[in-house]
Amino acid sequence: MQKSNTQKTLIEMKTMIIIAMLAPSIILFGTFHSTFMVQAQLDSLDSLNNTIFVTGSASTNTKGDKVILSLGVDTINKTAEKALQSNSKFMNKVINALKESGVQQNETRTSSFTMTPNYNYTQSGDRGVLIGFTVSNSIQIESYHVANVSQWVDRAVQAGANTVNDITFAVSEKKLQDVKNNLLKEAVANAKSKADIVASAAGLHVAGIKSITVGEVSLPPLPVPIYSKSGGFDGESATPILAGEEEVSTTVNIVYILGR
Repeated sequence: MQKSNTQKTLIEMKTMIIIAMLAPSIILFGTFHSTFMVQAQLDSLDSLNNTIFVTGSASTNTKGDKVILSLGVDTINKTAEKALQSNSKFMNKVINALKESGVQQNETRTSSFTMTPNYNYTQSGDRGVLIGFTVSNSIQIESYHVANVSQWVDRAVQAGANTVNDITFAVSEKKLQDVKNNLLKEAVANAKSKADIVASAAGLHVAGIKSITVGEVSLPPLPVPIYSKSGGFDGESATPILAGEEEVSTTVNIVYILGR
């Protein structure tokens, strides 16, 4: 019995010694684990706080690929019937000349038609004296054959058109969408280049993207073309019509996440 108690006491003492030896290691591991978790949390917060806001931009010059041309015939006569007859005669000639020049039927429509009485107020004061009628008939051509507009104006004038109301160049939806897509790619690349430069100078690197905001594509109205005619309507030279170019631009705002 004495021997059994002695052995039990020895086992308990050995156990206490082992526990005493392992205690610092357990405490050290717990401290290291806590420190590691705290450091990981700090690193996570630090990565979220290390951000940079950059605006990227891109621009290009573009020409309109669609033309809208408005022209017509004005005729004056003492009677409404004769004014209308004369107008119809010349207008039909103009339309036929445009068709012969390549204008398609689905590209042409009547844009306005008016018949206005003309009065002379110098002889009878406020009441006025009816002296005739003016008939105005205008057509609008909307086409993607922008290179033909000079020829169309010349042929129409030669056939009897005496008003060129407006010539407008526009960018079609398809071309505008292609321009937008290319500009957005260039703007993002521009923003990334700026972020890389700043991050490198600060001893950091771009680790990711936190947010992106895309700006609107800016497309100013295309300028009114310059057109003139000289030398008579003999067909020897085409009317110069210069559409010009406009700058299209866009921006993107990107918040980058920086890493060490």
